[in-house]
Amino acid sequence: MKISKQHIITKTHLIISVFIVVPVAFVNGFNPSSEFDIHLNTVDEHNFFKAIMGLYLGFSILWILGVFKVNYLKIALITNLIFMFGLGFGRLLSWLIDGTPTSGYIFGTFAELFLGFYGFWVLKYRLD
Repeated sequence: MKISKQHIITKTHLIISVFIVVPVAFVNGFNPSSEFDIHLNTVDEHNFFKAIMGLYLGFSILWILGVFKVNYLKIALITNLIFMFGLGFGRLLSWLIDGTPTSGYIFGTFAELFLGFYGFWVLKYRLD
């Protein structure tokens, strides 16, 4: 299978997303206080973060399918765009309402918005 420049441009942000989202999913699901100022005290709080972990992993599986199977590429691109814009704009809203977060969340905001706009660009201009 020959990999063209078009394939690389179309799928790069999906691969980047998987490499970021999967580790973040496991940190959020099993030890969020190791990276963030988050301290879970109840079973419900732990359950919530494990559910979010499941969402992150589920979307990551779809994005991997989009990288390797052409039938899944468009839905992978659309869900990645929605996922990244949802997180990025949610963080921007929090930044405006709640104040400036830690540097990790600031970086995350810009990275998520970048990946969302990259996905939008791919869907609009680069998808065959």
